[in-house]
Amino acid sequence: MGAMKQTQIERLAKPSLSDAQWERLKSFGEVHDVAEGEYLFRAGDLDYDLILVDTGEVQIVRDALSWVEETVIGTMGPRSFVGELGLLNGQGAFLSARATQAGRMLRVSRASLRLLMAEDDELCDLVLHALWARREMLRRGPAALTLKLVGPRSSRDFLSLRRFAERLDLVHTAVELPSDGLDALADHDIAPADLPVAFIQGEPLRRATPGLVAERLGLSYQAHADEVVDLVVIGGGPAGLAAAIYGASEGLSTVLLDAVAPGGQAAATSRIENFLGFPFGVSGGDLIGQASLQALKFGVRVYAPCEARELRATGDTLDITLTDGRVLRARTAIVTSGAAYRTLDLDRWSDFEGAGIFYAATPLELRQVLESPVVVVGGANSAGQASLFLAANGCPVHLVVRGSDLGTRMSSYLVDRLLEDRRIEVHTQSRVVGLDGGATLERVSIDSVGDVSARGLFCFIGAEPATSWLGELDRDADGFLRTGTDVSVQSLQRWQGLGREPLPFETSVPRIFAAGDVRRGSMKRVAAAVGEGSSAVASVHRALAELR
Repeated sequence: MGAMKQTQIERLAKPSLSDAQWERLKSFGEVHDVAEGEYLFRAGDLDYDLILVDTGEVQIVRDALSWVEETVIGTMGPRSFVGELGLLNGQGAFLSARATQAGRMLRVSRASLRLLMAEDDELCDLVLHALWARREMLRRGPAALTLKLVGPRSSRDFLSLRRFAERLDLVHTAVELPSDGLDALADHDIAPADLPVAFIQGEPLRRATPGLVAERLGLSYQAHADEVVDLVVIGGGPAGLAAAIYGASEGLSTVLLDAVAPGGQAAATSRIENFLGFPFGVSGGDLIGQASLQALKFGVRVYAPCEARELRATGDTLDITLTDGRVLRARTAIVTSGAAYRTLDLDRWSDFEGAGIFYAATPLELRQVLESPVVVVGGANSAGQASLFLAANGCPVHLVVRGSDLGTRMSSYLVDRLLEDRRIEVHTQSRVVGLDGGATLERVSIDSVGDVSARGLFCFIGAEPATSWLGELDRDADGFLRTGTDVSVQSLQRWQGLGREPLPFETSVPRIFAAGDVRRGSMKRVAAAVGEGSSAVASVHRALAELR
């Protein structure tokens, strides 16, 4: 991080409030007189408040862990507020706040904080910038030890855990263990079979998964008695994020579910160059990160990993059953579950998934290949963008394309750059026919070339729509959801009682909509997915009006 950017973040993290701003901010809180030594909240608390310091002083501390003493992160004095981004995404506190001077303070509940952000644009921007800037500062300091992920570099489970933490923007530290360093775990009463391990506030969570970590951090969906939300969005890619943001910003109580973490395939894209407003391109991770922050700003409740297994209409509501059996009830739903990556039918493919075979090319995957030769498979834009990204970061690249013309499915600007880059060898009319290696991938066989050394194989050969769990909805022969005027005649019979046909983006079941890659006829581009997700909300409003 450059010195200028660091200074800007520090300034945002501790904003200077005018008298009028401070008085308006205090109007959202409840007065609480605090004694010296009293804790305002403790690490691990799942429900805590934004603290306004009117008089007195508060220390932010990382509690002592089993291997390290307590550390003071910062001190907040009068006319300041205590809190960070976890207040918006529902994450439990990972730091503690302790009064070092008695004083008058105010508690702003999460509900009141949502109200503030909806009613006062000036305070919303000020508070949101501060919470974001503090998260940026915390990820690089001692606070990152409150969530410590440990596992072998070649472990797909460890990679999955790290991807979850990075996609959800969790403050954490990841420790990669070399294959010859596992014996040292015995000193910590941890066996190799226990890996990966997540140390949460110093306590080990053995055989950690994203779901288990989410549960401990308070990020899993918790049903509220008799709650029915206006809109549930199933899938956190560009279409899902856009739908959730537009729904929440227009006053709908909105929940966003994703089986992994927000982002979808877009988060795996190293560079998007044709997205409106970004003439110099934008990484998928940055775009999704900003969209996720925007969703929190408007009050979207984001739960991940949180996978739906059934969607069923019951009268005027929809029941979304999750894989753990919990049921979420909603008036409308938008399915944006995207697609699952296609694989090659090769021996040992499953052996090397996460240990050399990847479906994304981001800095996380780049660290796994370390300037080593790689193979990229695919003939569309995502494969071209991945090849350029990997080559620019020191990896010699073999790009394997099944077709004879690179320009058939790839944008011309990418084709020109690929052919000009000496670090990339393009093999058209070619296929990958074999994989070899020990615990990790070492070699790839290409039918037109033979064996090549490869630390990684990056697969971008498309995806199958993730609709197998939606048995009641009308789909085409390839599994994509039919919507609007595309719904088959047989399915339209159920609409006679409503006196209308399906709305734009509405599926064969009333009040269930679909957008993005999962929908038949969609363009399969990030900008198009954003447009579809946003447009689907207009139809959601029309469907909700029928219930009133």
